[in-house]
Amino acid sequence: MAFLIIGIAVFMQFNVTNVLISISEATMRSITTVAVNDAIYYTLSDHIRYEDLVSVERDNAGNIRAISSNSFQINRIARDAAYMSQENLKKMSENGIEVPLGAFTGVEAWAGFGPRVNLKIIPISNVECRFVSEFEGAGINQTKHSIYLEIVADISIIMPSKTRNFASLTEVLICESVLVGDVPDTYLQADIFGGKYTLAPNQ
Repeated sequence: MAFLIIGIAVFMQFNVTNVLISISEATMRSITTVAVNDAIYYTLSDHIRYEDLVSVERDNAGNIRAISSNSFQINRIARDAAYMSQENLKKMSENGIEVPLGAFTGVEAWAGFGPRVNLKIIPISNVECRFVSEFEGAGINQTKHSIYLEIVADISIIMPSKTRNFASLTEVLICESVLVGDVPDTYLQADIFGGKYTLAPNQ
């Protein structure tokens, strides 16, 4: 009898838990995508122009001599996007996830069958935002400068017998502009934003 109980426990640990974790991760990835996209839409509801984020200085001949970023505006957008993403994730996951009853058999082929039951999970999320830029040739003496917002959501799904960690990356084009004139190589070969900006605290 003891061996039977141990066998069932081992089966639950390695089969059922793995199937439930896989379903939970897939569901949380979907929830994360929606939460982040909604946060970006809310944060960027006011149209952001290239000139709002970047200043371009030229010499008397019209050549570009310096490109500087508006750190206040960049930090505001990154902070708001990270905060809204985490708030959305918290609200959307607090009611748990719907799991087909077949998942509790531990057989992946049956995981999508049966009535759905609500499974309470403990998702812990941390969202980081940063701006990145990309320079690309757009013609003779022309360079296209694109600015993206990257949001990385680190998710931990905690269950009684196992924890799964994964990350979800969302990249959105914020604005772009075609720069006419020579662009110094130091800018073409580097990201003018440097690194990560203000992030929302862990939950």
